[in-house]
Amino acid sequence: MLARRLRRQGFIVHLFSYPSVRADLHANAAWLARFLDTLDADTVHLVGHSLGGILIRALFHEHPQQKPGRIVTLGTPHGGSRTAQHLSHHALWRRAMGKSVAQLLAGATQHWSPPLREMGVICGTHSFGLGRLLYHGLPRPNDGLLTVKESAFPAAHEHLALPVSHTGMMFSREVADQVGNFLVSGKFFR
Repeated sequence: MLARRLRRQGFIVHLFSYPSVRADLHANAAWLARFLDTLDADTVHLVGHSLGGILIRALFHEHPQQKPGRIVTLGTPHGGSRTAQHLSHHALWRRAMGKSVAQLLAGATQHWSPPLREMGVICGTHSFGLGRLLYHGLPRPNDGLLTVKESAFPAAHEHLALPVSHTGMMFSREVADQVGNFLVSGKFFR
């Protein structure tokens, strides 16, 4: 739905899928870099939901020479994830979350320099989702999986909290409008 709404705003959208369970952030960043090299465009904006935002940061950490463009992350655990940390104590959940989340929980991202791009961060405040069922101690405000504090990224140019859940932000018209506005202007509208 987000891709469809961005296309209606005039963006050419390419979707990138990656194996976060069986591959680590290093391998996924290399695959993303190769994918981006195939795009025939002078400017390439990147939008990542949840772990996808961490993957974008891994891309710039390992392959900083990218085409110009802006970045928007949606419900990304820039500051870690209490829910994932809690679940990682159980072998079944640890396997289900996979290698990329394991790197996040090990603190790999804490040593990365921020991408040299204008970056906007959107986090949700509608506390609804699987995370609340799996981890009952999630402080508010949260999006049902991540707290607003966990989604924040101090180096970002803009931060915006919206009343959407972690999954719901992918279906929200307001989120799509805010993403489009940031990609065009480098600002969220208030």
